[in-house]
Amino acid sequence: MASIDRTAYPRFKRGVSVRELAEAFTPTSDEITWAHGKTQSEQHLLTLLVRLKCYQRLGYFAKLTDVPAVVADHVRGMLELPDAVVAETDADRTAKRHRQFVRERLGVKYEAVRVRAVAEQAIRSAVQTKDNPADLINVALEELVRQRCELPGYTTLDAMAAGIRAEVNGGFFAMMASRPDRAERARLERMLVVDPATRRSEFDRIKTPAQAPTLGKFKKRLAHLQALDAIGPTERWLDGVPPGKIAHFAGEARVANVDDMRKTGDAKRRWSSFAPTGTGAVNGSRRRRCTPVRDSRSRSPSTWMRSPRWPGARCCGTRTGRGCSPDAT
Repeated sequence: MASIDRTAYPRFKRGVSVRELAEAFTPTSDEITWAHGKTQSEQHLLTLLVRLKCYQRLGYFAKLTDVPAVVADHVRGMLELPDAVVAETDADRTAKRHRQFVRERLGVKYEAVRVRAVAEQAIRSAVQTKDNPADLINVALEELVRQRCELPGYTTLDAMAAGIRAEVNGGFFAMMASRPDRAERARLERMLVVDPATRRSEFDRIKTPAQAPTLGKFKKRLAHLQALDAIGPTERWLDGVPPGKIAHFAGEARVANVDDMRKTGDAKRRWSSFAPTGTGAVNGSRRRRCTPVRDSRSRSPSTWMRSPRWPGARCCGTRTGRGCSPDAT
């Protein structure tokens, strides 16, 4: 479940400031007149206005028990009602009628089927490029607000985002896992075999981070990159997968170990075996990378240009400019 704190889902703050009370929860004279015409008791008057102001602030009907006491006290003070009057309803029918009054005043219709359809369409569109559940929920919220829909409960959006995300990602995994041939699949499976001597697998070795950019380590890094290219035609395997998805899947693979991989399904395991190498393939083509060359302008015997694929390393200035030798892979 995605944490609600990481989303834009509206809710009451732990502490409501005086400024927020004045700007968001102060009923206007017109709203007070309207509420008087819809109710017959002081308790229902207070309750209806509290529901109205909270809906205007949140975009959905919060439970009266979740409304901060300071909000109810502020509205009660604006109405000049005694402290004994509390914001609550004595019957579900009254609460339902109050919600309908608020919707009619704000021009909002409660259509659960339409609300779910709007949210689902927004999430399905966003999940092609985004993967964080909180981001997907935020996209759905933005579209629901734009279409003036009453917001569903947070758990509804969270479950919807999780289900659609799993469905779409499963489709990507299945598509990518079906592309390697039998020999290539056997090669990927061997990457998960742990060497009893070193207690490491090839899957662990391909995730080795770059070290300090010295000449000797740079040569080792080039050999490492060539070994990654030898795994297989990742450009073909990743064709049609959005770059954002590739980056996210690769990030998951980097923090996984062999035991984690063995617990996943065949499709995801096969994809994750080469996922750490996939960030170099964008839109079906390898990133250009620089190879060490001699700088004729330098008085030193040679100046080695560092690969931009190294974290924190630099190129000679441009990816295909002077001093760079883009190697086609």
